[in-house]
Amino acid sequence: LAEAYDVLIVQSSRNSAFEEALKGFRSLRRGSERVIVLSDYADTDIVRIVREDQPRMVLALGDRALRLSRNVRHTPVISLLALELHNSALNGPNVNGVGMFIPSAQYLSICRGMKARRVGVVYHSSHSAAYLRQARQDAARLGIELVQRAVRAPQQTMAQLTSLAGKVDAIWMLPDAGVVTRESMEAFFRFSQQNHVPLISFAGAYLRLGAAAVLELDRVDMGRQAAELAGQVLSPGGAGVKIRIPRRAILKTNDSVLHSLGISLSQPGGTVLSIQD
Repeated sequence: LAEAYDVLIVQSSRNSAFEEALKGFRSLRRGSERVIVLSDYADTDIVRIVREDQPRMVLALGDRALRLSRNVRHTPVISLLALELHNSALNGPNVNGVGMFIPSAQYLSICRGMKARRVGVVYHSSHSAAYLRQARQDAARLGIELVQRAVRAPQQTMAQLTSLAGKVDAIWMLPDAGVVTRESMEAFFRFSQQNHVPLISFAGAYLRLGAAAVLELDRVDMGRQAAELAGQVLSPGGAGVKIRIPRRAILKTNDSVLHSLGISLSQPGGTVLSIQD
């Protein structure tokens, strides 16, 4: 048997975003650990490793890491930076984590700052239905019409985007793994360019692809949240914590896109937003 350790870190790939989250996690939680980077191996049996090593918990970074760690049944699993965490039907009672959804009011306030009154959003009917219910309430409060299109598979995303042409002043890309895939992602930016409407998204990498603005999660702080969550989960009676809302996000903008669309924002790029957990 391997020497016992506290945390098995399962990392989907070698990625700077995961390293930032780990930096935050390690700043608050010091202990023995083993790190497995899945992209370094053709196949990895996380269930067997947990059974043999018996760590106190598993920290899963990214969607692939979560998919493999979901099969662990009796050891707490904390997920970070995984869109699939929001598909709660797949999560066992031992799966917790920090989600990818920033409160909808934060995004819709940016849309309002762009003077967009009709905001299009494509969402997966299983993954994001609860989030959209809250978004509809926030939109009504802000005087925004949320033009919604539900899909049941990513392959339907392109057709639903096409149906929004001429009906929206902005398009909002959710962190929804049932909608945003490598294949469908380009359709969002193509829609934005062809219809001359801003796209608001959730990842800084999308700015260079043509997003007008993004709310990017503070990944270091997410790591700190995961460390705090680990303390709660591992304490006596700590079960049932489930998914936490991220606490901090950073507004980033593509000034050239905003200029070409004739849009100005009252909040400058780089603004840090504190979100109540």
